[in-house]
Amino acid sequence: MIVTAANLDGTITTVTYEFGLARLIAHEIDHLDGLLYTARMAAGVEPIPVEQYRQTGQTCSYER
Repeated sequence: MIVTAANLDGTITTVTYEFGLARLIAHEIDHLDGLLYTARMAAGVEPIPVEQYRQTGQTCSYER
């Protein structure tokens, strides 16, 4: 994922993100655009309740 943004002084910066960090950055940009992850879910798919996956002992994984 390539992100281009303006710094506080007006200069343009371009940064390339990969793998899990790219997914995280895309997620945060969605928030800036007013989108939640549910807006990207397939029709008819329900989000998994937090109670169902909390404390499973599994670490977060961002595999491509």
